[in-house]
Amino acid sequence: MSGLIGKKIGMTSIFDENGKNIPCTVIEAGPCIVTQVRTKEVDGYEAVQLGFDDATEKSATKADLGHAKKAGTSVKRKVIEFKGFDEEYKLGDAITVEHFNEGEFVDIAGTSKGKGFQGVVKRHGFGGVGQSTHGQHNRLRAPGSIGAASYPARVFKGMKMAGRMGGVKVKVQNLRVLKVVPEKNLLVVKGCVPGHKNAYVIIRK
Repeated sequence: MSGLIGKKIGMTSIFDENGKNIPCTVIEAGPCIVTQVRTKEVDGYEAVQLGFDDATEKSATKADLGHAKKAGTSVKRKVIEFKGFDEEYKLGDAITVEHFNEGEFVDIAGTSKGKGFQGVVKRHGFGGVGQSTHGQHNRLRAPGSIGAASYPARVFKGMKMAGRMGGVKVKVQNLRVLKVVPEKNLLVVKGCVPGHKNAYVIIRK
């Protein structure tokens, strides 16, 4: 699946031709530089490695500096491989947001916002003990029973309990491209995408 690396700018809304207000996400997509071309003869598979967002040389390793120098570009913060490009690309080529067309559907993957340590009501949607609103002052948001007594004398794996929430890889599929703004490298898609503002996302089509 071909695609681009982008950065989530934030959410807004636009009106369609019928006057309906549509929530959408604005993404800075590209320009991405081709930092490596994988071939079947050398690597055993075909893919294009893209780099996005310039990094400082001070924060880069010598291996990163050499890799970028070979492609004739600066060191990149985010490097991802994509398969399925129809066009032939060479080292140093730039792929812009014009790779996408208005009206087509894309899949967007990113890392969801971290929520920290959360209880079962927020994490799993529990209703508290007995769905009660009165009494039991310290049990309203408790998980209730989590297992039996002497047998099996343990808590089963996968039991829904309190714990760390968020900060995981999430992919949202079939988001429609509402607008492409080539002069500002912006992609506007319908709906929401995972991640905080300025988080990196991977857009595939």
